Amino acid sequence: MINRIRDIRRQKGLTLADVAERCTPPTTAQTIGRLETGMRQLSLSWMNKIARALEVEAELLVRGEESDVPKYVARLTSDGAEALPAPRDAILPSALGGETGLVALDVEHGAGEYRTGDQLWLRRHGPEDYPRLLNRDVLVPRPGGRFAFGRMIDRDEARVAVLAPGAGSRQVVVEHPAWIAVAEMLVRKL
Repeated sequence: MINRIRDIRRQKGLTLADVAERCTPPTTAQTIGRLETGMRQLSLSWMNKIARALEVEAELLVRGEESDVPKYVARLTSDGAEALPAPRDAILPSALGGETGLVALDVEHGAGEYRTGDQLWLRRHGPEDYPRLLNRDVLVPRPGGRFAFGRMIDRDEARVAVLAPGAGSRQVVVEHPAWIAVAEMLVRKL
């Protein structure tokens, strides 16, 4: 098994000390470094502690040797595309997790700035976050298993108003939504 702790830690912009401090109970940066490099055996207990500290699923920390994982091979800088010194595993956004869950929306019919075939990744938020979601593209659950999607244009304690993408759209008002998912990433085929 190949350990992916270092790749995930770097992808999230954390230092060894950051991860060590986030562990419960806290540990040392040296211990995390030894676990990353394989100098110390990664037990199931350590795997779970580090996964919680990195806010990912424990399975993401290891992979089989034959895994075909997409690789970062270059980076785009102000001087153009540059090769990386060594290819490294790409961490897929859908696997990074976080405090709240990710959901995806498949665009089957283009509307506004969204094209047919687009895929939109959204992160779910609870009512306490609704004020900061104004003027963002959101997916809101409605009664009967339906959804409203568009720009959140208004909200109060009991309802949110969403304006669907595209010219001439009408706003949809949803009473007491259980959650709202805000758009974080657009995946579009070229």
